Amino acid sequence: MNAKKKRICLICLVCLITFFINNYVIIPDIMESRNIITAREMVYEGHWLVPTMNGELRLEKPPLPTWLTAVAEMISPDNLMLHRGMAGLIALLLVFYFWQFARHVLYINPFMTTLLLCTCYNVILMGRTASWDIYCHAFMLSGIYHLARALSAPPSAWRHFLMAGIFTGLSIMSKGPVSLYALFIPFLISYSYFYRPSIKGKGSAIAVMIAVAIISGTWWYVYVHLTQSDALSSMIQKESGSWMNHNVRPWWYYWKFFLETGVWSLLLLTAIFLPLTDKQRRKSKRWLFSLVWMLASLLLLSLMPEKKNRYLLPLLIPASYVMGCLMVWWKQALQDKYSASSADKWCFRINTGLIAGVVAILPIAAWWFVLRPNYVSVVSWTAFSLFTVIITLYLLRAAVRLHPEKLLCGVTLLFLATECFVMPTLGNIINNPKMKSIAETYKIEELEGIPFYHIDTVPLRIELVYAAHRNIRPISADSLHSKLPCVLLTHLSIHETLPQKYLKGIETIFIGHYDDNHRPKTNRRYSTDFIYHVTLLKAKDENIQKNYENDYNNE
Repeated sequence: MNAKKKRICLICLVCLITFFINNYVIIPDIMESRNIITAREMVYEGHWLVPTMNGELRLEKPPLPTWLTAVAEMISPDNLMLHRGMAGLIALLLVFYFWQFARHVLYINPFMTTLLLCTCYNVILMGRTASWDIYCHAFMLSGIYHLARALSAPPSAWRHFLMAGIFTGLSIMSKGPVSLYALFIPFLISYSYFYRPSIKGKGSAIAVMIAVAIISGTWWYVYVHLTQSDALSSMIQKESGSWMNHNVRPWWYYWKFFLETGVWSLLLLTAIFLPLTDKQRRKSKRWLFSLVWMLASLLLLSLMPEKKNRYLLPLLIPASYVMGCLMVWWKQALQDKYSASSADKWCFRINTGLIAGVVAILPIAAWWFVLRPNYVSVVSWTAFSLFTVIITLYLLRAAVRLHPEKLLCGVTLLFLATECFVMPTLGNIINNPKMKSIAETYKIEELEGIPFYHIDTVPLRIELVYAAHRNIRPISADSLHSKLPCVLLTHLSIHETLPQKYLKGIETIFIGHYDDNHRPKTNRRYSTDFIYHVTLLKAKDENIQKNYENDYNNE
C-alpha cells in the first residue's frame, strides 16, 4: 500500500471513530429531541410531508434531515446510536468533499488539512448530533466543490453544474437558506475575486444549475404552501421574529470565533497573522482565498441579530484551509531548522508547547474530577495518565525537532483515544447519575394506550416528550373529565396542583415521581422544569361521576 492509500485509510479510521464510536453516551439535547420526535411521528403516524411534533405542525425546519432520522427509526426503533449515525454519515460526506476541494481546487495537502477539520471541536460535536446543522453545510460544501470544478473546467462540464444544483437544493431542504448565506455567498465573494473564473459559454449550464437548485430545494415549501398556507405563513412570521428578537447579541459577539476550533484556537490565530509578516506568503492565492472566505462568513454571521456558537460551524471549513496552508508552509520551511525563520520556529514551538502543556495537566484534572469522586478505578486513571505522559513527550519532541506532521498526529491520537475510552466516563460525569426518567412509564403495561397530558398553563419541555416515547398534549383542568382515563403530568402532586373541585369523581393513582434533568443537581442547568409527578386519572363509579357532572354544571 502506497503512502496515499495509507493516508486515505487513516482518514477513514479517524472519521469512523470521530463520528460514530460512543456517540450514544451524551443524552439528547432539545434540538435532537425535536428532530427525533418529529421522525417518530413520521414513522408511526405517517406525517412524512407535513411533519408534526408532539401532535402539532412542525414546519420550522425542512424535513430532509428528519426523513433520514426516520429511516434510522424504521431500521432500529429508539436507537440513538443509529439516529446520530445518520448525521455521522453526512459528516463523512463533508469530510470527503473537504478533501476533494483541498486536492482539486486549492491544490493543497489534503491529509493535513482534513485532519485539522476532523479535530475541530464544533465539527466533532455536530457530526455526533442528530440535528440539522451538519446536513445543510455538508451538502452546501459538496455543491461548492462541484461549482468550483465546473467554473474552472471547459464549458462542457455539465455534470459538475448539475451536481452543484442538486447539492445546493439538498442544503436548502436541510435548513432553508442558512448555508447559502453563511457558506455559499462568502465562497462566491472570495472565489470570484481571487480566481476570476470565466463563465463564457457556461450561461446555459449555470441557468440549469440554478433551476435544479430552486426546484429541488423549494418543492416542499410549495407543497406546504398549497396544503397548509395559513400554518406556513404563521411559521414564517414566527421564525422571522425569532431571528430578529431571539438570542439577540451585539455584532461583535463572535469575536471569540477561533475558540470553536477547540485545540487549534491559537493555531488559527497564528495562521491568520503570521503569513502577514512574510511577503511571499501573504501573496499566496490559496491562503488569501481561504482567509477572505472565512472572514466574509464571519462578517455575514455577525450581521444577523440572532447568534449562537453552533452557527459558526460553516466558518470552520475555510478556517481549516487557512490553518492547512500554515501547516504545509511549516512542513516545507522547518525541514531545515537552520534556514527556517525565527518567527516560524518560535510560533510552531509555542503552539506545540501550549498543547503539550494542556495535555500534561490532564492527569491532574482527571484525578480531581474523575478519580476523587470514584468515577473510575485507580488502574484506569493510571493507564490514562501514562498515555497522556507519552503524548506529552511526543508533542514536546515534535516541538524541539520542528515536525508539524507529528503535532497533527499526536493531537489526532489523543482525540481518538478520548472518543474510544474516555467518552463513557465523561458521560457518567456530565449526565445526571440520579436521573429517574419518565421513559420508565413506557414499560408500564397499565399505561399502554392511555393518552398523556400536562396542564396547559404550564409549558412542557420537549425533552419530556422524547423521553416518554409518546405525545404529551396540553389540557385545561375543566376538560379532564372528558379525557378519562388519562395520565396527567404535574410539577407538584396532583392534589397540590389542582383544586379539589376538578378532581371530584376522579380516582387518582400515583405512578411515580420523575426527574429528567440531564445534569446533576450541582450543575447550574439543573431545573425544576424537568421534574414531574405522573398520575393516572380514572373515572370513579358511574353514578358518582354523573352526580359530580351535574353539580359541576350547576356551579
